[in-house]
Amino acid sequence: NKDIPEADFEKEMGVEAGFCYHCHTGRCPVGVATQDPVLRSRLDPTEAAERVYNMLNTMTLEAQLMARACGKTNIHSLEPEDLAALTMEASAMAKVPLAGTDMTVGVKNYHSI
Repeated sequence: NKDIPEADFEKEMGVEAGFCYHCHTGRCPVGVATQDPVLRSRLDPTEAAERVYNMLNTMTLEAQLMARACGKTNIHSLEPEDLAALTMEASAMAKVPLAGTDMTVGVKNYHSI
């Protein structure tokens, strides 16, 4: 997204911001979503694999941090009651209460879910 000034798309993906909106056309400039050999050559599988690993590892650490914040020692111990939405939109979409309340946006009786 070119509206995020902190994002350095040219460094991360090798293309300028706003350039990566062609996945559905088969002309992915990064080489991920294309069958074109020239475009596919732009993707370094080793580097891409490392980025996927880093993303999954970071998400795992963040999930563990959230579980600990809920007083759980294991992420598998999380219950639906541990969930809370930070925005009204998230509450309505996920059908979970807003943080600090028992109100779920769009649900008249939260306890009937």
